[in-house]
Amino acid sequence: MKRRDFLTKSVFAGTATAAATLAAPAIASGVIEWRMVHSWPKGLPGVGVGADRLAQRIEAMSGGRLKINVFAAGELVPALGCMDAVMDGTAEMGHDASFYHVGKNPMLAAFFAVPFGMTADEQMAWLLHAGGQALWDEINEPFGILSFPAGQTANQSFGWFRNPIDTVDQFKGLKIRMPGLGGEMVKKLGATAVLLPGGEIFAALQSGAVDAAEFIGPVNDLPMGFHQVAKFSYGPGVQEPGGCVQLMVNKSKFLELPTDLQEIIRAASHAGHEDMKVEYDLLSGRAMETLRVEHGVEFRRLDREILQALGKAAGEVIQESYDAGDDLTRRIWDSYLASRADTMRFLRFNEQAFLNARTLEFPFPGPQAT
Repeated sequence: MKRRDFLTKSVFAGTATAAATLAAPAIASGVIEWRMVHSWPKGLPGVGVGADRLAQRIEAMSGGRLKINVFAAGELVPALGCMDAVMDGTAEMGHDASFYHVGKNPMLAAFFAVPFGMTADEQMAWLLHAGGQALWDEINEPFGILSFPAGQTANQSFGWFRNPIDTVDQFKGLKIRMPGLGGEMVKKLGATAVLLPGGEIFAALQSGAVDAAEFIGPVNDLPMGFHQVAKFSYGPGVQEPGGCVQLMVNKSKFLELPTDLQEIIRAASHAGHEDMKVEYDLLSGRAMETLRVEHGVEFRRLDREILQALGKAAGEVIQESYDAGDDLTRRIWDSYLASRADTMRFLRFNEQAFLNARTLEFPFPGPQAT
């Protein structure tokens, strides 16, 4: 599907349905009706489809008692307006990335992804078993919302570049769409970080408003059409080694629900997290091959010198945040970094070594990765 067709359908599809849904009663025949807004173009693979699936899963698990009406970016609120909508009751739920809301608290970025931080599985271990979820609840308390991990983009690409990037010096003056802590990281190398919703990235690349942009990875980049205006895709995505998509819920509305429906929302969110993650794992390689073979995209790895400079910059960003932060900021970093060290220990010894071993040359049946 061409990018223009995809975005046209994304923006305008369902407008009449949205208007009709807003006019519907909140509760009818014992059915509780909620609204979920999300920040993705309608029908976007991965995150956009994941929001739809989450709503469907909640309805099915509740036996139809809790119905979620879904509104894509721009249908009810702007793409980056989900948190405000959940806070003020415009919608009971929001599906997006926590680092879109660093204006409310910079540490919200840490609950999406930390550059050179934890992988998807490591981050979920922190949230579920090392105190991360309790800290997430605490940082959200002033805003009257709860957040649950509800999707995972896995290790993202570093980004699309209109021109090759071979040296650290080439970051100076570069305008790159990169939100969150990753954006703070590239600023250390002299770049300008730009925050744009996904639906605005193509136009910014095409016009030259940005020189480079990261969004998620091949699964989304292909339908978004970034290859039409940039031919160099770089990895690894050190800025977002595991992007945790959140389901935000208005806390007061959540607490009004029966206990079983509260647990259904939690369980459905966690299922959506795993479902999205493994789908990205499967489909990313397929989309990557399509971009390479059919569209002439060059997939390049960042130079070792660049990676080391980015790693140093990431460490400085975290240290500065810690030193200037309040008690909650420091407790979040203490918890996050301790969990990172714990999971890295065995991951480096075992899984990382296995992945390295799998790249060695030896006969093995079936198709081989190219």
